[in-house]
Amino acid sequence: MRVFIFFFLVFTTISFSQELPPISIYTAKDYHAENQNWSITQGKNKHVYVANNKGLLEFDGAVWSLYPTPNETILRAINVIDDKIFGGFYNGFGYWQKNIKGALVYTSLSDEIELLEDEQFWKIEEVEGWVIFQSLQRIYLYNLKTNKYKLIESSTQILHMYLVDNILYYQELNKGIYKLEKGIPKLVSNSEKILKSIVVGLHTINGSLVCVTNNNGVFKLEKEQLIAWNPEINKQIESYTIYSSCKLKNGNLVLGTISNGVFIVHQKEGITLCINQKKGLGNNTVLSLFEDAEQNIWLGLDDGVNVIDMNTPFKVYKDLNGIIGTVYTSVVYQDRIYLGTNQGLFSKKYNSKEDFKMLPKTGGQVWELKIIEDTLFCGHNSGTYLVKNNRVELISEIAGTWNIKPLSSSTFLQGNYSGLYVFQKVNGKWGLKNKIKGFNISSRSFEFLNDHTIFVNHEYKGIYKLTVDKELTQVSNISIIGNISKGLHSSLIKYKDHILYSYKEGVYQYNTEKSIFLKDSILSSLWSSKNYISGVLIKTDAKDKLWGFSKKEVICIEQGGLTSKPIVTRISIPLKLRKGATGFENISYLPNQKYLLGNSNGYITLEPNNTSQQQDYKVQVNQIKNGSFNQQFANVHLKDEISFENKNNNFEFYCSVPVFNDYTQVEYQYKLKGLSNLWSPWSNDSKILLKNIPFGSYKLSIRAKVDGILTNNIENYSFKIKMPWYISTPMLLLYVIVMVLFSVFMHTMYNRRYNKQRKKLLIEKQRELEFHKLENEKRLTLLENEKLEEDFELKSKELAGSTMNIIKKNELLNTIKEELLKGEQKNINNVVKIIDKSLNNVDDWKLFEEAFNNADKDFVKKIKNLHPVLTSNDLRLCAYLRLNLSSKEIAPLLNISPKSIEVKRYRLRKKMNLSGDQNLTDYILAI
Repeated sequence: MRVFIFFFLVFTTISFSQELPPISIYTAKDYHAENQNWSITQGKNKHVYVANNKGLLEFDGAVWSLYPTPNETILRAINVIDDKIFGGFYNGFGYWQKNIKGALVYTSLSDEIELLEDEQFWKIEEVEGWVIFQSLQRIYLYNLKTNKYKLIESSTQILHMYLVDNILYYQELNKGIYKLEKGIPKLVSNSEKILKSIVVGLHTINGSLVCVTNNNGVFKLEKEQLIAWNPEINKQIESYTIYSSCKLKNGNLVLGTISNGVFIVHQKEGITLCINQKKGLGNNTVLSLFEDAEQNIWLGLDDGVNVIDMNTPFKVYKDLNGIIGTVYTSVVYQDRIYLGTNQGLFSKKYNSKEDFKMLPKTGGQVWELKIIEDTLFCGHNSGTYLVKNNRVELISEIAGTWNIKPLSSSTFLQGNYSGLYVFQKVNGKWGLKNKIKGFNISSRSFEFLNDHTIFVNHEYKGIYKLTVDKELTQVSNISIIGNISKGLHSSLIKYKDHILYSYKEGVYQYNTEKSIFLKDSILSSLWSSKNYISGVLIKTDAKDKLWGFSKKEVICIEQGGLTSKPIVTRISIPLKLRKGATGFENISYLPNQKYLLGNSNGYITLEPNNTSQQQDYKVQVNQIKNGSFNQQFANVHLKDEISFENKNNNFEFYCSVPVFNDYTQVEYQYKLKGLSNLWSPWSNDSKILLKNIPFGSYKLSIRAKVDGILTNNIENYSFKIKMPWYISTPMLLLYVIVMVLFSVFMHTMYNRRYNKQRKKLLIEKQRELEFHKLENEKRLTLLENEKLEEDFELKSKELAGSTMNIIKKNELLNTIKEELLKGEQKNINNVVKIIDKSLNNVDDWKLFEEAFNNADKDFVKKIKNLHPVLTSNDLRLCAYLRLNLSSKEIAPLLNISPKSIEVKRYRLRKKMNLSGDQNLTDYILAI
């Protein structure tokens, strides 16, 4: 994992506090090799190459790649010449060159010559078509055109080799410094200082040849003699051992030491920068130095690789000891810089190298520093202070001064934990005038709309609109703005006479006519919801710059000179590097168009005018890998259009933009024409993975943006995926033949089967007809049964009606008979005979018997079978009992008295042999 560190310097002999550029630290875990790194260089494609103990490292800005030396020994020296990376190591030297698949392939140059035993190569340079390899015993010259070699041997030892202004120099032990003229060594200087030292660097600065020694200092060579380049510099570094040096494009020198980190020195100013491990460097032993095309300084360390960004638009002051704490506010006042932190109020002389010191009696949280009419006020957790002559005077003990807003030259309003307070200057002294009564809510963020209207923003409650009297003593009306919601980390600010409210949903402007907040589409577009971190807006300096903060950057907005469209400057400082207190972002103006951004362990100074982005960034495709899911991916050709087998339809594209600092953000996007015409979402991942692509022709387009600005190029790669074998032309022809043969076969088989099925169907049809016939007969039987049931019900009704008629007739006749018995005897007897004849009419019984048998035809048979001894009268009685008639109802039918019926019932029970507890009627009904 890459580790990025901001740091500051405490160097006892030079300075105690310093604002420094950022460092990127790469460890062995990041580049997957060993710790020591002996040489660094850069190719035309801006890729950086590092000579590591384990081999050659390549860094494209996104991914590290390792190429071991052929004999797996330590790689000591590298140099890029044209498109080849020449390297020297133990018992060998040669070059790496990219093949058509984007991978580096090694070619040996030392196999054709005889090397000394245990010979190691420490430096590689190129002069006029010759590549020079330096070991401790020899210098080998290899001609790039003729492939011929020349050899320069030393009788002692070759300590170092240098290329200066296209002239090759080298130092021999105890002999001095030589240069090659037409391939012949010529002594340059054998000064005593050179003989007693190792010259670790040789450079031309301002027309002079400057020698950097390992332990005697820096000298310039004049007429074979060494003269101190700057005596003060030599005094400052005399106790350090210099191991490496590099001349920067601006003429300064970078010196790498064995145990004290790195120095940047200027001939007149002396040491301008010193970085060691204690103060942020990855390691104190600097084995190699290199300045890349973007003026980043690369350090090959005894443990890792570091990059110092010297071209950054910001510098960092880091409080490593934790004395200052989190900076919440800052200001430059009377040539001193003041920092208000959670620890107290600190100050130092502006642009001095002294440390910040806390002002007495200011320990605790400082929220606000405000200059009003050349007077500095400090809003503190314990009250309000006036700062004068670097001392403080308490003018109010009201706790928690959030904010201070000037009303006039002699009056200001401040927001506290408990509301709003008015301060006034009387007889040259500032003091509390009054509290605005009627409002006791914490007022961290407030603004005046006019003389009698104040807006107060509360993150958890919303925006209050206060109506106050002219003297600012009393609140007459309080309302909450209802058309806008409350917001965490929101802010309220007056900008160009407009009240702005900013929170996660955007920036809103108060409309005085409608008395509501309306969304400002221009300002709201500057912050996306995905990158929102805080709605804090801050206005600085006379140009009314408006500052905002997102997850990825700090945004500066200022009014354009010719149009109403704002000028937007985006400074890429991601949240993880700012490390400020969210919702308490702060920035203040410093002299010379500089700005101070407070964070959790110091501050960052910005120069927006120096944030111009380089426009030559280009996205590169470094490698393309292809394969199927069940096999290992392999590198493929980078340029030519290639046709891939259908199973190899998975791709990995390794892209990069050579950017080597953390605050510059690179995002990638691609479009696969042939599958979709839409660009993919932006991603920080430099590897593009395409899975399971169907057959067809495709064109992949890749682009990138650096800090929101598109690269100048779009990388394109065309490729084709073949059809699967099973839908190729021969296979399609085979499918047709097979289909024809199959059709003939199926036709024959179908006819055979059809004949068999037809016979089978005929048999089944006959069975089905018989089955239907049986079904119909069954249905007829069911219909007949239903008809019989209906007839039975009808007959039963007829039987019941007939029985009742007989009963009523006999009852009538008996009544008549009884009445006649009361008349004359002669006539009465005749009538009685007629009636008796009618009562004993056998036809009535036959009619009843026929109806009964129709209704219950099996009953008589059943009871005769059960009781053969029963007479016809007994059966007649059983029939009436079957109808569930009572004795009283049966008596008229038999023309006897009910008592006689009871006697008959008794006799019938005897004949049927019924027990005493059996009911006669129930028994008959159950038959």
